Amino acid sequence: MSPRLRRRSTEPAEQLDAGTATATTTEPPPTEATPEPAPESAQKPTPEPTPTPAPTPASSPASRGRERRRTLAHATPILLLRAAHPRLAALTAAGVAVAAALSGRPGREVGLVLATVLVGQAVLGWHNDLVDRRRDAQHLPSGKPIADGYLDPGTAWFALGCGVLLLVPLAISNGVTAGCLYLASVGIGLLGNLILRSGWLSWLTWAASYALLPGFLSYGGWGGQATGNPPATAMVALAAALGVGVHFLCALPGLVGDHENGFRHLPLRVALKIGATRLLIASLAWTGLALVGLLLVGNAVGLSQ
Repeated sequence: MSPRLRRRSTEPAEQLDAGTATATTTEPPPTEATPEPAPESAQKPTPEPTPTPAPTPASSPASRGRERRRTLAHATPILLLRAAHPRLAALTAAGVAVAAALSGRPGREVGLVLATVLVGQAVLGWHNDLVDRRRDAQHLPSGKPIADGYLDPGTAWFALGCGVLLLVPLAISNGVTAGCLYLASVGIGLLGNLILRSGWLSWLTWAASYALLPGFLSYGGWGGQATGNPPATAMVALAAALGVGVHFLCALPGLVGDHENGFRHLPLRVALKIGATRLLIASLAWTGLALVGLLLVGNAVGLSQ
């Protein structure tokens, strides 16, 4: 056989060997086994159960009643009534009305006197709480709606202005002279809320204010044209003494706060010397004697000269 033929016969074998070698070398390396995905239940955390809110217990009738009373107590008309010093206003108006009835005035005039004094006392009470609101706020709870923040001062000022506008025609309806005397009495009371109240002359405005009340009754009547007679001097003096007693009684509940605020009015000076209990007894005795004196002198002499 010729060499050319022998070479040709060996080429396919070589090519086969080369192909085999290429196929062997180009075989891809074995891939790493990928981990099987975990079950869905293992991947997602189990959600925590949400707590079921406890049912709100129904409010009892007693709690609802307390809530209604609290809401009513904070209503603006009730707060204005509380700021008007209602106990002092009612007692003063009732006392003056009883004096008018005992002097022989008819029922409609007694009712007019009662309404006039009630409005005047409300004006004095609102003004007193407005003037003292910052001082009272230092001793919370003060029991006063304006100082405690329940009643807006602007509302109280508006009520005071309306009260003055109502007071003037009411007072003049008792007669011009009588009405002017009562308006002067209220004016002195307003002045007492601003001056003299912190010193030993604190009693002076109370005495002067109450001293004008007998003249308001003796000159009073029905209608602006009503005229009367001057009051008896003894009645004026006893009414002034009554005003001093009322001043001491009204000052007693606030003695501690007034002392802390630097006040040195006459009731506080006396209380520091004899004690609050003895001062209370003395004030009650003084006021009672003044009332008895008014009754006795009024029965013997009469209201007017």
